[in-house]
Amino acid sequence: MKPGNGTQISEFLLLGISQALELQSLIYGLFLSMYLITVFGNLLIILAVSSDSHLHTPMYFFLSNLSLVDICFTSTTIPKMLVNIQTQSKVITYEGCITQMYFFILFAVLDNFILTVMAYDRFVAICHPLHYTVIMNPWLCGLLVLVSWIICALDSLLESLMVLRLSFCSDLEIPHFFCELNQVIQLACSDTSLNNIIMYFSAGLLGVGPLAGILYSYSKIISSIRGIPSAQGRYKAFSTCASHLSVVSLFYSTILGVYLSSAASQNAHSSATASVMYTVVTPMLNPFIYSLRNKDIKRALERFLGR
Repeated sequence: MKPGNGTQISEFLLLGISQALELQSLIYGLFLSMYLITVFGNLLIILAVSSDSHLHTPMYFFLSNLSLVDICFTSTTIPKMLVNIQTQSKVITYEGCITQMYFFILFAVLDNFILTVMAYDRFVAICHPLHYTVIMNPWLCGLLVLVSWIICALDSLLESLMVLRLSFCSDLEIPHFFCELNQVIQLACSDTSLNNIIMYFSAGLLGVGPLAGILYSYSKIISSIRGIPSAQGRYKAFSTCASHLSVVSLFYSTILGVYLSSAASQNAHSSATASVMYTVVTPMLNPFIYSLRNKDIKRALERFLGR
């Protein structure tokens, strides 16, 4: 790909969150701590689920996959940002930028799909409890995760290939701490109408579609819970999906907050700062939500750590 002046593209500049040098050490320490907590917390969930035979169920199988995706999701952006702060260099190569963008899209959309699959699991468990073990068999669970990976990988590949066809201007500064698709497209000198069409179509199909599936599942779940005669029975049924509902609310509210704030302020640096919420904070909080609100996970973690 070539920029407007005809020279070969070699690198982009990631401007990051803050330009103030005095804040760099504080930001470095904060993000390093958050990243380590995210990796360690989600890794503990995976190890606890895999080591405890009582947790070898569809719900915890999907939870361990969500934890794996969250580790990969944060690892696509935060390590590079930490290196940039440590070396005082904002450079990312063109190839590195495209690669980062590919994996960021992959794991962001996959996070969405895994949450949707988990909502379907809770729907079957509460609305069709007598058929749960038959419907949510190991073959179907594996297939749901595999199909999610394939769809997300193909979408990410399409989005990245569409960027490769663009030519770029001489000013290659990205006002973000990672190569965000929309920011990269805005730097192009060539026609980006097809890229925008695909980007918004993908966001609608793979973003709004799964959200609609989650909302539909929970509408049926709430309807079924309301039909349970005893208050204890209603509480027990709701408690099985309380953690998932908390994670879904946090995930979508942070993403919605990012895009609403960026649309209101039209400030790229404000958008970059807001993006921290769903790229770092949400994956970091997920293990705490599941471990604090789930007795089975608590017991499994105690047994695992007590070895």
